[in-house]
Amino acid sequence: MNKKAFDYIIIGAGSSGCVLASRLTENPSISVCLLEAGGPDKSVFIHAPAGVAVMLATKLNNWAFDTVPQKGLNGRIGYQPRGKTLGGSSSTNAMLYVRGNKWDYDHWQELGNKGWSYDDVLPLFKKSEHNEDINDEYHGQSGLLNVNNPTDATVLNQTFLDSCEQHGIARTTDYNGAKQEGCFLYQRTVKDGERCSAAKAFITPHLERPNLTVITHAVTEKIIFENKTAVGVKYQKEGQTHEITCNKEVLLSSGAFGSPQVLMLSGIGEKEQLKQHAIDLVHNLPGVGENLQDHIDYIQTFKVSSRLDTFGLSFLGSLRITKAIFQWWRKRKGKITSTLAESGAFFKSNESLEIPDLQFVWVPGVVDNHARNLRFGHGYSCHLTLLRPKSKGTVKLASNNINHAPLIDPNYFDHEDDMKLMLKGADKMQRILEGKPFDSIRRKMLYKVDLGDIKALEQDIRNRSDTQYHPVGTCKMAPSTDKLAVVDNELKVYGVQNLRVVDASIMPTLISGNTNAPAIMIGEKAAELIKSEYNI
Repeated sequence: MNKKAFDYIIIGAGSSGCVLASRLTENPSISVCLLEAGGPDKSVFIHAPAGVAVMLATKLNNWAFDTVPQKGLNGRIGYQPRGKTLGGSSSTNAMLYVRGNKWDYDHWQELGNKGWSYDDVLPLFKKSEHNEDINDEYHGQSGLLNVNNPTDATVLNQTFLDSCEQHGIARTTDYNGAKQEGCFLYQRTVKDGERCSAAKAFITPHLERPNLTVITHAVTEKIIFENKTAVGVKYQKEGQTHEITCNKEVLLSSGAFGSPQVLMLSGIGEKEQLKQHAIDLVHNLPGVGENLQDHIDYIQTFKVSSRLDTFGLSFLGSLRITKAIFQWWRKRKGKITSTLAESGAFFKSNESLEIPDLQFVWVPGVVDNHARNLRFGHGYSCHLTLLRPKSKGTVKLASNNINHAPLIDPNYFDHEDDMKLMLKGADKMQRILEGKPFDSIRRKMLYKVDLGDIKALEQDIRNRSDTQYHPVGTCKMAPSTDKLAVVDNELKVYGVQNLRVVDASIMPTLISGNTNAPAIMIGEKAAELIKSEYNI
């Protein structure tokens, strides 16, 4: 058995873990070991932005989890793709740069999490960011994460934006700035025509640092404790078991599914569940795996002619994509630089609301079942996302074997208000997609629902809606008086020593938007907390 010692061990090289490893090893006297269950981020499907469609639908660099049957989805099993490679889901997502709303972070502080208000976290967002196109008090220009406007987006985005405006959603110049509400083209994490993942921004430029050890294909079995102090990690690689030890802390960054699973397998969780799986109890912490929140997503699609500038399976589409592949290969330009999700909107279901509660993501292509149902022809699709769902679920153990996927239950539509809000948003989405700007190009609806038929609309939502890929909350950050609290406002796990959780699982509530940029911010926050505590 191999044993090595490091100052910090980071479990998980996703968005937060990559930032954390990068920032800590800026100090050459600090040694860090970064463990990643997946492989290196070498695939062309990672670096070519449009490759997201291939990874999303397959197990390529993807855990491809399933949920337990969802009563709110007519008993269907949902799909939960998560990144399994250096960079985690930042290496497999649609690269949209979205921070959420100011209200979200102020709400975290109101819940008792001091130091997490918008004014506290805005400097951290700016620290990470190098924005090529916006230079103001809301954005950074010297960070490692490259952000820019789309360079080869289809002109059909303007059709969508025109229809949004005709249906009461005005344009906004910067949804990450002073005003989130409105319609827009998404900014994305792309640099020189390639994906700028957390790995590419924060880790791969620094792999030669002598104080940074990155181990891929390393599946963490458990955190090792002496009494209630984390002292190391046991992991599997190539059929062998290894142990490494830490001089200071173990930092768990395995995401909303992986982090609670590792905690429970290590003896931290609800005692009866651990007993059921013959796991020795280190500390009874009932909140582990509770409070799961996820963005439920509903898609409507309309067919169009193959002559239009869209992605699709056809003779003309094949010619266009072949040409685009060669263009990207030679110059890193063209349609392959598209993130596919190109435009969208944040809007309110009711004008009396303080902030938006719904989101659109518009795609110039046919989207069906996470791209797993291949459809011939061309079209345009729109995602509708419920930003702050009231339904909450769980992550539980299937067994005491780390190689067995956890039992994931988002519990979609458990709260009746979620469906009521979804119906309002879906009706508005359909009116936009059937609006006058689309009249000259629109053909049949892929899954036909008559406009205004609310019963049929609800049935279609239950038949086809699924995740928007933003699970959070399963290691809740909260004061110790909260019965579901797992970490404090410094991300330290309650009841044990030298262990923090650093990823989106610590979010007490789901933010109003995509979660990758916030996960990177959480990595920045944790690095600053650690540096401050240890004077490094």
